[in-house]
Amino acid sequence: MGRVRTAIESVIEGKRAAVDLALTVLLAEGHLLVEDVPGVGKTMLAKALGRSIDCSVRRLQFTPDLLPSDITGVSVYNQETRDFEFKPGGIFANIVVGDEINRASPKTQSALLESMEERQVSVDGTTYLLERPFMVVATQNPIEMEGTYPLPEAQRDRFTARIAIGYPTPNAELAMLDSHGTSDPLGDLTPVTDGATVKGLIDAVKGVYVSPAVKHYLVQVVNATRTSRELRLGASPRATLQLLRVSRAAAALAGRDYVSPDDVAGLATAVLAHRVLPSTDAQLARRTVDEVVSHLVASVHLPDHR
Repeated sequence: MGRVRTAIESVIEGKRAAVDLALTVLLAEGHLLVEDVPGVGKTMLAKALGRSIDCSVRRLQFTPDLLPSDITGVSVYNQETRDFEFKPGGIFANIVVGDEINRASPKTQSALLESMEERQVSVDGTTYLLERPFMVVATQNPIEMEGTYPLPEAQRDRFTARIAIGYPTPNAELAMLDSHGTSDPLGDLTPVTDGATVKGLIDAVKGVYVSPAVKHYLVQVVNATRTSRELRLGASPRATLQLLRVSRAAAALAGRDYVSPDDVAGLATAVLAHRVLPSTDAQLARRTVDEVVSHLVASVHLPDHR
């Protein structure tokens, strides 16, 4: 995956942490939510990830008039065969880029739920399986911005991790002027691997060893979000499984065949923060969920995993 990282970084300047998390989520067979203000490279990151892998990539621009059938597909009547035939929607691809997902209505957003969780689409009583690898990389604008609908809790819980790209450093922005000012690096990006290889890596990640001590630590971290007075909604059991999977993927990317507590601690905020809701006291104290979750993770004792 080092070649994929290098390819993406030729387009996204100075964002190694965001790139590594995107690759980790891909190997964990999860989905990524990228949240930040417009213009910082959210869609660029998603497209670069898709183009660096030689597999199908489709982009869905979420707008208020987007229909659920535009995502899942629809059965249409064929005059020649005198029968209905299924026309696949935008979700039928290996990498699906959902741009500005929170600009669409909640009904349209919910069309992604079955696809993201079960990797299948059900239309008119027929189930269609989605090809592996399958990953949704969705971007969203902050909910304070005009024309956005907040994602419901069930939708956010389907995303394995959430990241914010952030503004580039002055040096990275200068480099961006040189690389993007006269050409399009994304257009010049060529695949460095294929879907079959990525699928093999995903299967290999599932064999990374997790000791009982690390599993116990992971459960303690998730349970801390459920007992904290600063949160009125804790992380779900799905979050526990997702944190385990991304920890395995992070260990594999680091060249290890075992998960350390640091893998779990380093990913906990990205995996858990978007799934929880702050209490009234935390909101009055102007504490963000990221700050609350980071504090909870730091309060759990790191075990000896050997």
